[in-house]
Amino acid sequence: MLENDFKAGFAALIGRPNVGKSTLMNEIIGQKIAITSNKPQTTRNRIQTVYTTDKEQIVFVDTPGIHKSKNRLGDYMVSVAEKSLKDVDVILWLVEPTNFIGAGEHHIIEQLKRVKVPVILVINKIDTVKKDELFGFIETYSKEMEFEEIVPVSALKKDNIDELLKCIVKYLPYGDPFYDEDTITDQPMRQIVAELIREKALKCLNEEIPHGIAVTIEQMDFGSRIVDINATIICEKDSHKGIIIGKQGSMLKKIGSAARYEIEELLEQQANLKLWVKVKSNWRDSDILIKNFGYNPKEDLK
Repeated sequence: MLENDFKAGFAALIGRPNVGKSTLMNEIIGQKIAITSNKPQTTRNRIQTVYTTDKEQIVFVDTPGIHKSKNRLGDYMVSVAEKSLKDVDVILWLVEPTNFIGAGEHHIIEQLKRVKVPVILVINKIDTVKKDELFGFIETYSKEMEFEEIVPVSALKKDNIDELLKCIVKYLPYGDPFYDEDTITDQPMRQIVAELIREKALKCLNEEIPHGIAVTIEQMDFGSRIVDINATIICEKDSHKGIIIGKQGSMLKKIGSAARYEIEELLEQQANLKLWVKVKSNWRDSDILIKNFGYNPKEDLK
């Protein structure tokens, strides 16, 4: 049993796609849990990671980016993100350093005004601008709504992360931890491995195919020295399948090699990774396939 001054609670990370939510969370946790990519809508599920010290526990809820949906998967992702706002103790709204607030940001502001949860504005990517420009960015956002705190950070450069953590803890209730001190995520290891493979596929393929790929783990058997993993990359068209495989399997080998390195780092064990590619036409508009590939709207949106 921990001391009575222990604090524990939930903090939601929200924001437009590609503002650095997953990068920030991974940096705080000190381990890759959510995949990162320069493509929008990379995070598809509500991922919980746990940061624990001897005085506090912050359960981070990394949500899909709030965006204008184009398919059933998009509808699900937006619903997950918006529901997360009501179930936490504090909200971190990540934005980029800018004086322009677009329609997407205004949509998020309207969502935030409807919830009775403290909101911390986190201006990320401050390493990309001059320091004397920050005041102008803060002033721009402050005119839109009142924030409990405004914290400039650089998730990539690890700048001002400690100050952000102090601000978060201020708004957490006193109480026992929700997870034991060794827990860093509620995600099954199979799901984390699948997401690592998807990240490497997105990076290796770059702009060659649309964003509509998923990864499923067919087999994951742990031996004493080697873990055997069979995984399938799902795409929406036969033409995409050819691109993913590449000439004489070159692209698939590149994806597998990049993924294997990080999987072995994560598991601290050698990995025998075998990748396959299957076509499932328009899977992002199929409730059944969305669920089969690890996104469960009915469970996540309760």
